[in-house]
Amino acid sequence: MAEMGDKTQLAIFTMTGSSRQPLSVFVGGAAALTTVTALGVFFGDVVLNYVPAPILNKIAAILFIGIGIWTWFKG
Repeated sequence: MAEMGDKTQLAIFTMTGSSRQPLSVFVGGAAALTTVTALGVFFGDVVLNYVPAPILNKIAAILFIGIGIWTWFKG
């Protein structure tokens, strides 16, 4: 139950309840997740062709810390 707070899962719950067609909602949700994952893999590969992995790791770390600081002061 700790993982059920994701907005995608809540949307799936709502859609299943309102449509009463769980198979259709499952197929649509699975297709959406597959498409998003494929796009992430494709663009990740493209980015790695232009930006070396160590630099990309440093950029990701700086963004992660920056978002954490922003969230801390915002809240």
